[in-house]
Amino acid sequence: MLREISVGFSVALIIFAVIAGYDIFPLFMLALAGGALFFIAQSKGMVKNLNGASSKKPTTNITFDVIGGQTTAINELRECLDFIKHDEHVKQLGIRPLKGILLTGPPGTGKTLLAKAAANYTDGVFMSCSGSEFVEMYAGVGAQRVRKLFNNAREKAKKQNKTNAIIFVDEVEILGSKRGQNNNHMEYDQTLNELLVQMDGLKVDDSVRVLVMAATNRADMLDDALMRPGRFDRQVKVDLPDRQGRYEILQIHAKNKPLAEDVDINNVAKETFGFSGAHLESLTNEAAILAMREKCSKIYYRHLQEAVDKVIMGEKMDKRPSKDELHRVAVHETGHALASEMVRPGSVSTLTVTPRGGALGYMRQHSEDDNYLYTREYLENQIAVMLAGSVAEKTVIGNRSTGASNDFEKAFQTAEKIIKAGLSDLGIVSWESLAQADKYKETKKLLNAQEKKVQEYLNKKCQVINIIVEKLLDKEKVSGDEFRSLIEKKIA
Repeated sequence: MLREISVGFSVALIIFAVIAGYDIFPLFMLALAGGALFFIAQSKGMVKNLNGASSKKPTTNITFDVIGGQTTAINELRECLDFIKHDEHVKQLGIRPLKGILLTGPPGTGKTLLAKAAANYTDGVFMSCSGSEFVEMYAGVGAQRVRKLFNNAREKAKKQNKTNAIIFVDEVEILGSKRGQNNNHMEYDQTLNELLVQMDGLKVDDSVRVLVMAATNRADMLDDALMRPGRFDRQVKVDLPDRQGRYEILQIHAKNKPLAEDVDINNVAKETFGFSGAHLESLTNEAAILAMREKCSKIYYRHLQEAVDKVIMGEKMDKRPSKDELHRVAVHETGHALASEMVRPGSVSTLTVTPRGGALGYMRQHSEDDNYLYTREYLENQIAVMLAGSVAEKTVIGNRSTGASNDFEKAFQTAEKIIKAGLSDLGIVSWESLAQADKYKETKKLLNAQEKKVQEYLNKKCQVINIIVEKLLDKEKVSGDEFRSLIEKKIA
């Protein structure tokens, strides 16, 4: 409204000056120069998006009920938000309201969704932005945007007759990284200082109670002053979902998708260890796309299995290895699979020689339970599986190839993990203080022991390897159940 009045007044003033006989050419040139300067400043980011955020009304369909796999995080977040909803109890008990909540965790775990659900839960104004929006090469711009952000949150809440406002800053590590790291660019420090000042100014008796929520997967980069109580009072861990959490997330994303009778969501949850909520959403979406390609009216279990492979490894590649290379890949993956069944029966989920991403073939395992602590025996078994591909090549073909280089790298890392955890014959050691020669000697000792064990096992399984390789070359993909049936037939 103010802009329209200003434009109308300016036009009227120009018309009056022309009628009165004034020379408006100097004024015209001055206005033109001012417009050019404004345009240049805008293009350089000096006046771009001074609000620093986008204002949104709470999305009505995003509530805590539609977020699966994060029960602990939701319960902790609800408790924090109750300080805003029930302010009368806060004042009665003399509780200082929380000023900031930091959501930490890997990408794709639902931190932004939790922030939107929080705004809905408190019935407040929701303003979101990214940390990168506040950092410019011009001094003072970032600090000005922070001030405007907090002022706009209060103003919009008053206009909408709200008493609460949530400011959500994604990728806050860009805005709040440790001070002093950018010696040639003090703009970073000024912007962070302004955020600290604004958060200090939040009071319990404010007419609009502002809560700052932020998300990061690099909490170690944040400045200590930002992390202390009185700024970000609570850290809510939004971690990768466990098996039950993955089951809940899959059920949410499968609600609007026609699943066939052979689909068992629990089995899919079991085979997706390490998947985030974003991965699981992509999984169900890719399965639906695969079903559409086949002109199926329903999504079958094979579509979900194929989608798991695609999310992990990527799309199938057009390149086709030569006959000899394909045979070597089949032998290599069969070696992995046999070693996996040796150390943990029933662990093989899929065996394929279909090229995906950067791999010419792969063997996928599934776990009965999600593991977070590992014994030496478990880690040694993992090393055995990693080395088995190369050992199978040497046993059947007579030599090795470069296809095992990534396996060797992972095997070395796992052996180092055994030493660092004090599980090796060296006992409890300081990895940094340990001599390089001792590290290499103990690592090689662990790897050689597992290589010898696998070699002895596969020497007895040459005929089984050939049978499975023949089947794999014929079908390109063998399921875990089919793989185990081939082993049992040979044994019988």
